[in-house]
Amino acid sequence: MGTSIGFNGLAVASFESRMAEEMTRLITRHGGRPMVAPALREIPLENNAEALQFGEHLLNGRTDMLVLLTGVGTRALVEVLETRASRKKITAALRRVSLVARGPKPVAALKELGLSATLTVPEPNTWRDIIHALDVHKPVKGLRVAIQEYGVPNHELVEALKQRGAHVMRVPVYRWALPEDTGPLKQVLDAVTAGQVDVLLITNAAQIDHVMQVVEQGKRTDQFREAIKRMVVASIGPTASERLRSHGLPVDLEPSHPKMGILVKEASEQAHRLLQQRRSA
Repeated sequence: MGTSIGFNGLAVASFESRMAEEMTRLITRHGGRPMVAPALREIPLENNAEALQFGEHLLNGRTDMLVLLTGVGTRALVEVLETRASRKKITAALRRVSLVARGPKPVAALKELGLSATLTVPEPNTWRDIIHALDVHKPVKGLRVAIQEYGVPNHELVEALKQRGAHVMRVPVYRWALPEDTGPLKQVLDAVTAGQVDVLLITNAAQIDHVMQVVEQGKRTDQFREAIKRMVVASIGPTASERLRSHGLPVDLEPSHPKMGILVKEASEQAHRLLQQRRSA
């Protein structure tokens, strides 16, 4: 392929929070003009009242099944529970319940605890796949089912379980809030709407919900959607892409591996070609 000219001066926006400085450096290194403003703020573990309540149910044998939606959330849940009980007690309690893992990441997190999933939900791991796997292998009628949630609640999954006669307990583990100061985020969104951004990098599904929330508050949803059509949108992976499409936004590129460095590199290599296609269409 030879050396890439990279972004070559294109304006590149990102809503990365935790790795904002790293993202800024990566965009600059690949020749872009970075516009990075966080869309998320992480809520600390000790504020997770629902998770602690679930812990009491689990340790007292009042849970039959735990549905694990993410690897990060699985680890965070154990960390929350460890503020009240030993890891040994927690893993012993988890061994007594049916553990349903949505894809390979929760499976890996369970393995770290010396546990294995009772049921692993196959790709593409949507809520429908979870329900289908349960219907076939583990009917939930009359069971006390806890769902480890990540960021946003999955209402469809909760409803589908209730319709099948399960007693459902939602366990949101780490929640995202909007940043205390949304000024920088609004500035980047102004630039997007004004057509001053060429490339948008999405690194997390919750970012999109927050961006759309701020755009809707400003009553500029239609303008925002129109502006996005003239840009290149690069998404870190399938979950973020699904969320973009659910908001009616396009996805032009997913990297070969869901890593931030690879996302920026591959977006820089393909941005000019994709922009040309976009703007001549």
